Parts: sequence; C-alpha cells; structure tokens
Amino acid sequence: MRIALDEARAALATGDVPVGAVVLDPADTVVGRGRNRREADADPTAHAEVVALREAAVTLGSWRLEGCTLLVTLEPCTMCAGAVGLSRVARLVFGAYDEKAGAVGSLWDVLRDRRLNHRPEVLGGVLAEESTALLLEFFDGHRG
Repeated sequence: MRIALDEARAALATGDVPVGAVVLDPADTVVGRGRNRREADADPTAHAEVVALREAAVTLGSWRLEGCTLLVTLEPCTMCAGAVGLSRVARLVFGAYDEKAGAVGSLWDVLRDRRLNHRPEVLGGVLAEESTALLLEFFDGHRG
C-alpha cells in the first residue's frame, strides 16, 4: 500500500486527484502501477485502478489477473469496481472509504453482488488515515 501511496503523491504533479494503485502477482511482485491521469491524459477512464490493471495485463500477457491483488488508496468507483471484477483479481485492498462515490461498500457494493460470477476478496481501510490526509490536502487547496 505504501507503493500505491507513492503513486498517489506522483499524481499531484499533473494536477490529478491523488489516488494510486498497484497490482501484485501471486508471488507479491509488482506487475502494474497506476495513478490518476484524467487531467494529464484528458481521459475520463484514466483512474489509478484502470491504469494499474492495464499495465498488469500487459506485463502478464493476459487480461485475466487471477491470483493477483489490487491495492488502491481510495475505494473504487462503479467503473473501477467493474474493472476489478472483470479482470478477475483475487483481492482488492483499499485505503480511504469514499462516501460520495464508493462502489465497494460505501454507496454501492458492486463486488459483493451475488449475481456476479466473480467476487474478489475485499479489505478496506488499510492505511486509510494516510490516504484520506492526501485527499483532504489536495481538495483543501482546490476550494475557495
């Protein structure tokens, strides 16, 4: 999760919301990294999770990321929760909860929907204080 926090801090350089993500393979080797790049790339889908999942798929040569773990500093939104499920990762670990757009327990619970054929293990609140502090600092600097 510390690597994901480093990715989140790096997003600040491009004016993006500081969210970072890392994908670990079953041996806990980093196979994908991502940070929010919506502003940098003018791409509405360039969320940290999507960037990290794409890199992991290229590294592993498969879109099926079975046995992998995605660590992200903020609870995924609906788009990213969908990408997590579709990528077949085994585990999702996230930091801060997102009461306004979180789709893994806060506002919705996409990944635990029993109607889906793949439901990864989910662990939230890991290093949540550090993740939340980064986000609060960013948004305090962008308001009034």
